[in-house]
Amino acid sequence: MAGAYAAALGALKIKTTDLPEFREKLLTVFEAIAATRPTARNLFFVLERLSQVADNGKSPSQIKESLVDEAVKIHEEETEATRQLSMMGAELVNDGWTLLTHCNAGPLAATGYGTALGVIIAAREEGKNINVIATETRPLLQGARLTTWELRKAGITVTLITDSMAGHFMKLGKVDCVITGADHIAANGDAANKIGTYTLAVLAKENDIPFYIAAPTSTIDASLKTGDEIPIEERSAGEVTHVLGMPIAPEGIAAYNPAFDVTPHRYITAIITEKGIIKEPFTESIRSIL
Repeated sequence: MAGAYAAALGALKIKTTDLPEFREKLLTVFEAIAATRPTARNLFFVLERLSQVADNGKSPSQIKESLVDEAVKIHEEETEATRQLSMMGAELVNDGWTLLTHCNAGPLAATGYGTALGVIIAAREEGKNINVIATETRPLLQGARLTTWELRKAGITVTLITDSMAGHFMKLGKVDCVITGADHIAANGDAANKIGTYTLAVLAKENDIPFYIAAPTSTIDASLKTGDEIPIEERSAGEVTHVLGMPIAPEGIAAYNPAFDVTPHRYITAIITEKGIIKEPFTESIRSIL
């Protein structure tokens, strides 16, 4: 949604009435937005739709109006998509379960209900007695700062753990299900999500715990055969060497900071979308859904 409205706002700021010049400047706007999050499929899905709208425009003023209208339309569609997938996903959650989630996939991260947290919130609205374990999600602590806040606001009991504690609690039998969002899903069901998701999926498989991904179909990229083709964003080393601006490592130390990892589909129990729940065989199921 940020990308859609940014593109529309960027178009509104272009002053020229010359159509070729306008298109050239609009392309620069789109390229700048695309460069912000290379792993996020939804962002490119939005830009592709807006590009088609712009290509059909007859004048700068018409294109500007059409881009605003399309951004609002996409917002409405994605809001409804998260509601639908949340309702479907809630059917997979049993009363009394403790669910473990990673990063932030609620209303702050995705319009409407959210994705992974949307499923949790919908299950709670159905009257199911559920608890949540949230990982802090290093290095930017989205789980600690955002997920816990959202769940508390929704009246859901949530307990915060460090990322490395997840396996311990799974082995003790204190986790009934793992559910996360996704930023990019390949045609075979491989899914990119916040770094650390792959680790959780492997741990869930080892401990016979279902591992669900909740994401709208705008996250699926049918042009990519496998997750090996998904670009992984590499972020600043300072996010690892510092926590909220406070240094925790020697000055000048090298650090890796990939923002995402890819979970192979063999570790995924199901992918929850607004059009249905996708299970093995993923390639055929995704083709049918799309």
